[in-house]
Amino acid sequence: MTSDAIARPAPVVPASSKPDRYAWAPPWLVAAGLFAVYLILSVGRFRRMDWASWDLGIFEQAIRAYAHLQEPVADLKGPGANILGDHFSPIIALVAPFYRVFPGPLTLLVVQSALFALSAVPVTRAAVRFLGRARGLAVGIAYGLSWGIQRAVEFDFHEIAFAVPLLAFALEAVLARRWRAALLWGLPLVLVKEDLGFTLAALAVVVAWRARDGNRRIAVTALCVAAAACVFAVLVFTVVIPAFATAGYGYWDKIDGAGPLGGIGTKLTTLAWVLVPTSGLLALRSPLLLVAAPTLGWRFLSGDDHYWSTDWHYSAVLMPVVALALVDAVDTVRRSGRPRLRAYALQLPTAVLAAALALSATAMPTAKLAEARTYQKPERVTAIERLLARIPDGATVEADTTPLTRLTSRCRVLWIGGSKGVVPDWITIDNSSKWAGEDPTGYARQLHPGERFALVGEAGGIVLMQRE
Repeated sequence: MTSDAIARPAPVVPASSKPDRYAWAPPWLVAAGLFAVYLILSVGRFRRMDWASWDLGIFEQAIRAYAHLQEPVADLKGPGANILGDHFSPIIALVAPFYRVFPGPLTLLVVQSALFALSAVPVTRAAVRFLGRARGLAVGIAYGLSWGIQRAVEFDFHEIAFAVPLLAFALEAVLARRWRAALLWGLPLVLVKEDLGFTLAALAVVVAWRARDGNRRIAVTALCVAAAACVFAVLVFTVVIPAFATAGYGYWDKIDGAGPLGGIGTKLTTLAWVLVPTSGLLALRSPLLLVAAPTLGWRFLSGDDHYWSTDWHYSAVLMPVVALALVDAVDTVRRSGRPRLRAYALQLPTAVLAAALALSATAMPTAKLAEARTYQKPERVTAIERLLARIPDGATVEADTTPLTRLTSRCRVLWIGGSKGVVPDWITIDNSSKWAGEDPTGYARQLHPGERFALVGEAGGIVLMQRE
């Protein structure tokens, strides 16, 4: 990566041209279009019951508790489990006021779609400012359709939905040399997830580097922020989370096993996905890419395949970093004395948009927008919801992934087999594969010896049992 720290003046407007009264509009129009796409994908998938809804259920339980001014207990993690003992994400409490007015899992999906769409505003705005309207819009749309964002939209709700726009606004401020704004946008990252304190530190180091010649006071302040962010992150890992979890931080084992070189082929493939279709590798020429280092670093330490799958949400926080690093690199390289490199850089916005559109039409979730079933609610789902409606509000239910998010807004829901001595009033599971056997009431008796459960009904493979 280059160490470009040259101050970039604002683009010069020719004296003969008139100011564009609607210059603010294109980024917001891009965001509005993306919001509609994200909403169709995530809400449609929920309506079809197309995916395992474990994480969505956990976050809904925590946000539901916040909405009623209670400690954020997520019983799916274990009866009475405080979510702050799992991941340090107090920022999700911001969803609570919306959830109080519109209770239900769809509220979380709408908020997540809005946050991802909002992140396209600073990305597009910065790209338009430095690369011109056509190239800037190309980068903004390509970012919004990037595979990392699409996969996160498709997979439940996660706290990183807040990190994505925060990073986008912070890095836009870095490009505009608004150092204080960059740091202020970055500060809430420590409330999103425990590892993002190190991402804030990397952001602050970039600010210090870019500001070092023109504003040494800001550079020193940024370095202090970086140090404080690291200290805060260490305290969260070692003190704060263990204070809410009797067994301490539960994810240290994720860095055990294969180590940095384990599964190196898969890791390098995913790294190529992060850098090639999104930036043509040109993002490597920008120091902004340093902000991605902490996230990539802890993933490299892990041998857990889930962290390196491109199907999950883990790459979403990398997308605004790579997109704005591309903007920075193109703006720098177009003044290069190397004609071929300059020509390559100027063609990249169009190229990354073409790549995003091609993937969106074939291999990404947006390909489903052309399918009629995306907009339909299957009769099977209607039958399942009718069956689950027989469970009264406030009941204690033990459930597996398929039915649980139809219940978390109005019942106490425990994970099947994870009730830890709590006897539920109801048990509901997806037994379409017969994993619980031909007699699910027998499986229920195994879970709770001495208790008897009667079969209430079955719909679409979902079995409902009630304690006698």
